Amino acid sequence: MSVFKFAFGAVVGAAAGFAAGVFLAPRSGAESRAMASDAMNDAWDSAIDTYERSQQAVAEKFTNVRPEVDATADELRAKVDLARERMDQLRDSLNSNVEEAESESKDVEAEVEVVAAESEAAEEADAESEVAAEEAKDADAEE
Repeated sequence: MSVFKFAFGAVVGAAAGFAAGVFLAPRSGAESRAMASDAMNDAWDSAIDTYERSQQAVAEKFTNVRPEVDATADELRAKVDLARERMDQLRDSLNSNVEEAESESKDVEAEVEVVAAESEAAEEADAESEVAAEEAKDADAEE
């Protein structure tokens, strides 16, 4: 708040000083107005020059920064492209592994079916041989 008070006091003091200078000046009103007009024109020209220099400085900074921004953007694009390429490779690898696992599971399933069929055939043969053995026992016992 004290900065605001100081600035306000400076503006009021400058205005009072200007008014006192105009009223107590040794020149005529026309001369004073001409001097004030020249001072305002000089201030305006100075402001325009400052604006143009600032604008030029900003344009130069932008021109200097632009290649860095473009280079960084290109670098990021390259990294994104590389990441996409890696993801595609991983997806292809995963798909081939899934297909390979499916093929192996079908092979194992077929082997299990063969083993189950052989086991059933062996059990039936054992059952038939037991029946034949019992019939042979019964036939021996009858004799």
